[in-house]
Amino acid sequence: MPPSPVNATVSTTVVVVTWRGAAHVGRCLDALAAQDRPHRTLVVDNASDDGTAAILAAHPCAPEVLRLPRNTGYAGGTAAALSFVDTPLLAWLNDDAAPDPGWLAALEDALAAAPRAAAAGSRLERPDGGVQSLGVRLTADGHGADVIEEGTEPFGFCGGAALLRTGVLRRVGGVPATFFCYYEDTDTAWRLRLAGWDIVRVPEARVTHLHGASTRPGSAPFHLWNERNRLLTLLRCAPAAVACRELAGFAALTVLLPLRRDRPDAPNFRPGLRTRALAGVLVRLPAALAARRAVGTRASAGRGAVWRRWAGG
Repeated sequence: MPPSPVNATVSTTVVVVTWRGAAHVGRCLDALAAQDRPHRTLVVDNASDDGTAAILAAHPCAPEVLRLPRNTGYAGGTAAALSFVDTPLLAWLNDDAAPDPGWLAALEDALAAAPRAAAAGSRLERPDGGVQSLGVRLTADGHGADVIEEGTEPFGFCGGAALLRTGVLRRVGGVPATFFCYYEDTDTAWRLRLAGWDIVRVPEARVTHLHGASTRPGSAPFHLWNERNRLLTLLRCAPAAVACRELAGFAALTVLLPLRRDRPDAPNFRPGLRTRALAGVLVRLPAALAARRAVGTRASAGRGAVWRRWAGG
């Protein structure tokens, strides 16, 4: 059953995408129920088969649930939810994240005070209290990396917990559903920056995040999605010279790795995984180039200017 319309007095729909989240989604919903700002909770269940559906149905906060017929990943689930959001603001929240009671209020107030900002990022902390992410920065090769130092201005937000203007997100092209997992936040930040919007960091919006409860950071699928989606993001958003350089460099290293005796022992240096990543890019290349044209038509800032400002390239 599709989610129902929201009360007009609520400004934010919090979207929680889950897949086999029975072990942790309840804590996320508990934390949302304790928020001191009214909101709508919409859970996208990516065809979980571990009892997640029963937990969602029994939870006292009675979240609305959009159950998908297959696992579409975090990006696909968030993209699917966008059609059912009729509030001016939309929060992305991982199912293994537990925000403090004042989290949503801090984010909403930050966007209200910054009319040129289209997104507000949170402070994500590990369960031991250490900083996991204060936003996303661009590296010289186009990676989106977590900001962990207080004095560093972020390029973008960490998609594990953030608040966006719904209308702006739709106007810049929504969520790249085919990414499945990872880089949907960096790609969105690119498109917002190119369209002339700001992104703010809100340190008071604190979230405890298990990080990777479903996707196991460091695993082969994790590296596959990261490598593929970095290249797709650059093809969609970055200066052409940067995108071509990184794609060619990735391909060249993939060819040469079997000849190297000092090859690092990490999944992203395995020729097979890298070949699969390249194949994934090539399959999605026509769509990525079409998206690039659409991004260009909406841009008010130059790709080169954004790159030089945030990646130093």
